[in-house]
Amino acid sequence: MTRESSLVARLSGYMDLTAAERDALDWAERREVTLKASEVLLREGSENDMLFIVQSGWLFSSTMLPNGSRQILRFHFPGDVMGTSGIAWLPAVHSLTAVSDCVVAELTRANFARLFREKPRLAGLFYAVAAAEGVALCDRLTSVARLDAMQRVGTLLLDILARLRVTSIGVVRSFDLPLTQTDIGDAVGLTKVHVNRVLGRLEEQGYIERNGRRVTIANEDRLVELTGFVDRYAVVETNWIIEADDRSAATIQPSSGNLDHNSIAFS
Repeated sequence: MTRESSLVARLSGYMDLTAAERDALDWAERREVTLKASEVLLREGSENDMLFIVQSGWLFSSTMLPNGSRQILRFHFPGDVMGTSGIAWLPAVHSLTAVSDCVVAELTRANFARLFREKPRLAGLFYAVAAAEGVALCDRLTSVARLDAMQRVGTLLLDILARLRVTSIGVVRSFDLPLTQTDIGDAVGLTKVHVNRVLGRLEEQGYIERNGRRVTIANEDRLVELTGFVDRYAVVETNWIIEADDRSAATIQPSSGNLDHNSIAFS
């Protein structure tokens, strides 16, 4: 049975997609790569002509600092397109590492550009989602720079919950957290020991509940009040994007000729 496109599932939550747009996204995800937990998909500084679409599992993007420490910049979930932040340069600006076993689809920059040319509504939607993610990243930067340890970790947990609500069916208050305390610390600028203490305090004060890897946001309103978190993912404004033109409905077909097997042929 063919797995539903994770990218279609995510983007269709923001805008009604035409059959041709769904076909284009399905085709973009046909070249899959399987990764084991902790496996590096892409190393910072290496030459790279690919974008990656998360099909299943979690990954993170990170950069190494001059002192040898690691800064985790962003976690990636099913439906995310990874690599757009570095599309202006050939060397990869971040490393991409699997948190859990996962599947990603490879998409060349040329085929990503072709999606933009042939499906302008998708181009607008990609832009809107990227803008929302950019604001969310600025929010996290503010959190790390200006908030205390409990607020930083609380913000991260709320951010993960908000992201999963968009991409994972049935996520309401609870989710499995495959991150180590070191991962969390590298994302919010704390030591592993400090993260352990903060998670304990969040639990003791009734903000969260933990059962193994399962985390439940026990009192979301209170945690939002503590952190000032704003959900940037629930709603993305798309009414400025052009209306679908059914007269130009196209289909995606495998290309012929000398193009690589990940190429897209629009007809």
